[in-house]
Amino acid sequence: MKINCIVVDDSSIQRLTITKLVNDNPNLELVGEFSNAVEAKNCITNKNVDLVFLDIEMPVINGFDLLDGLKAKPQVIFITSKAEYAVKAFDYAATDYLHKPITRERFAQAVKKAISMISLSKENGGEEESPHIFIKSNLKKLKIYISRIKWIEAYGDYVKVITEEDNHLVLSTMKAFENELPKEKFIRVHKSFIVNIDKIEKFNSKFAEIGSNKIPLSRNKKEDLVKAIENG
Repeated sequence: MKINCIVVDDSSIQRLTITKLVNDNPNLELVGEFSNAVEAKNCITNKNVDLVFLDIEMPVINGFDLLDGLKAKPQVIFITSKAEYAVKAFDYAATDYLHKPITRERFAQAVKKAISMISLSKENGGEEESPHIFIKSNLKKLKIYISRIKWIEAYGDYVKVITEEDNHLVLSTMKAFENELPKEKFIRVHKSFIVNIDKIEKFNSKFAEIGSNKIPLSRNKKEDLVKAIENG
């Protein structure tokens, strides 16, 4: 899979470094390189750009301002020499954050993550159309597609979100997290478990089964589950 990308950096030396890494990666197709945010925005608006390698510190319009001005945002890998931007970068749901100087290994790792997220987006019919939520896990803000969540379980002061790809710990109560989910797709079957109705393969009076996992079912929740499945 080849993904279209652009490089945005006001430093000609840094652009040369990044474009070389892009051209050496068989999964990337470079469609443009820009020294300022205005030209980059025009390209993103008028061309099919999947991924942006974006410098944060640029004159007039910085990397964050560029993203604020976009209606449809591609995947973004931020590039900067200052580590203090990391937290803000994740507030923008960045795919990754590369600290200069960039190694080939770290670059490849970021690209692999971007390809995975772009593939997932296309599987779900397009990033903007697919229902999703944002969660904060390990100081990172992550976009999680609703259709990929299997279940959520209580985990002390956290909730554990189990998706088809990974597990994520989120600082939240079950009640607060339940309110973030579409009620027609999720049901709380136990004080410690919320399940995606579409993922349930079978159930009895004690358990709802998702793959090889048995989710405990509260005694008074079986009837609610039956109604939810029938209405789904």
